[in-house]
Amino acid sequence: MASSAIARTVGHLSKSAEVMKLVNNLTKAPEMAVAMQEFSKEMTKAGVIEEIVNDAVDTALDSEDIEDEIEEVDKVLTTIAGETATLLPEAVRKERVKQPAQSVGAAEEEAIAEGVDDEEEMEEIRARLAKVRS
Repeated sequence: MASSAIARTVGHLSKSAEVMKLVNNLTKAPEMAVAMQEFSKEMTKAGVIEEIVNDAVDTALDSEDIEDEIEEVDKVLTTIAGETATLLPEAVRKERVKQPAQSVGAAEEEAIAEGVDDEEEMEEIRARLAKVRS
């Protein structure tokens, strides 16, 4: 019985060897190796291109440079505002510090958007705005 089992195992191994030989002939290992090398080169190129694109995007969206530029602009505006503020009377400076500058611009822009063209109307709106502030 053991010898018949060994004989069957030998038969299966020889058939497996034949199947592996046929598969090797079909796959053509040298051509497969060349294809794999080309694939590897293309993947390397894709990786390099991806890195270049990522670096370009990171550089374009670099917030540190933008923050540095904003700081410089703020310094210049503060310097200009400081020079202008020293020329204003003290009471006006105190009033300006208490009130945000944007509200004046917003009211004027709103008036312009509504079609206020006449200077008298604009002065009237400014007077109302001054009353509201105080």
